[in-house]
Amino acid sequence: MTTRSPLDLPHRLAPSAHMANSKPSETPDTLHRRGLMFVLSSPSGTGKTTIARRLLAEDDAIGMSVSVTTRPPRPGEVDGQDYHFTDEAGFDAMVEAGEFLEWAEVFGHSYGTPKAQIKAGLKDGQDFLFDIDWQGTQQLYQRMEVDVVRVFLLPPSIAALEHRLAARGTDSADVIAGRMSRARSEISHWDGYDYVIVNDDIDACFEKVRTILDAERMNRARQTGLVDFVRELMR
Repeated sequence: MTTRSPLDLPHRLAPSAHMANSKPSETPDTLHRRGLMFVLSSPSGTGKTTIARRLLAEDDAIGMSVSVTTRPPRPGEVDGQDYHFTDEAGFDAMVEAGEFLEWAEVFGHSYGTPKAQIKAGLKDGQDFLFDIDWQGTQQLYQRMEVDVVRVFLLPPSIAALEHRLAARGTDSADVIAGRMSRARSEISHWDGYDYVIVNDDIDACFEKVRTILDAERMNRARQTGLVDFVRELMR
């Protein structure tokens, strides 16, 4: 079992309507491709949530994965859109049946990524964004290696990270100290990722993330429509 970062949970985003209700459209000049699982990880305060929200807002071809959870719904949350809500017995049954790609327990509640939903979406060419820690990333990579793209964001310095956390004005000194300790632990796992970006400028960091996503979409192995297209060209 892995530990999902509790700092990420309030920021899980619902998938766009495009992702929830339809398959990616194909135009005459667009080849079919297999979707990908785009993972963003970082210590709290490094800008991951800002990057994720902007990516979802500007790119209709990617949506947040919808997790199963035993946590009670919060006001305004919609079952099947924000989360798939279930009880402990139902969640445990899904674990036993191997229905999760990754799962974790945080603050007494369980969270998991449903395997069937993701596999079906990938086959249809849908991309999924994951806001999870290094342990959840390891689980995904062990199960879906070729479909996973792992991106880790680093702060420009430890001092800058501590300043960002303090500038929020929402946490006590003890809470900030705890988050800094956790940040150092998370940073130590940077070498388990495909791409590592130092976020010293949020706009520049976002453009780098977008460039990685665009390049990975063009990976030859993911463009499943290339074989027939090239055969047609060579007739």
